[in-house]
Amino acid sequence: MTFTDEQQMIQEAQHSPTAFRELYRRYSPRVYAYVAYRVGRAADAEDLTADIFLKVVEGLPRFEDRGEGAFAAWVFRIAHNAVSQHYRQQHVTQDVSLDELPDIQSDAPTPEAAFQRQEQFQRLRQRIANLASRRQEIVTLRFFGELRNSEIAVVLGLDERTVAAHLCRAIEDLQRQYDPEMDRKYDP
Repeated sequence: MTFTDEQQMIQEAQHSPTAFRELYRRYSPRVYAYVAYRVGRAADAEDLTADIFLKVVEGLPRFEDRGEGAFAAWVFRIAHNAVSQHYRQQHVTQDVSLDELPDIQSDAPTPEAAFQRQEQFQRLRQRIANLASRRQEIVTLRFFGELRNSEIAVVLGLDERTVAAHLCRAIEDLQRQYDPEMDRKYDP
């Protein structure tokens, strides 16, 4: 979808449920993946994602289009705030059991592959949890929310170069934590 197509769809979505449905289909998997990673429980992620899109629907008439990527940044700003509010209200900890980890992909792996994937996801969560909180947020927005650096900058109120620097350092930190022997043991 081109930027112009998205702009037109956003304008139509203010008056048409069908047009909003298309925006929802486009953004909901990315928002869910971001939220699921941040909260760690599929049920909470589903509830929060629904709340986020309710806020998107309610706020759509007030959305100001400021160029390419503005809508994605706006949606993920709402998601970021919803996750922050969730933690303030619930006092949720980051420790999550393997059984509670969400399955972000919709493909149907074998039970053994699913278990291995959950273990790999748990190791990834632990590695990301070792990063500074700003870097954790940038990594999750980039790789789970699939946002570009410019969109992340808008969501977090940072300069795009600052986002790029944090992302680069976060990846370097994750690479230093990587233990190829441990991961090789669990590869199918």
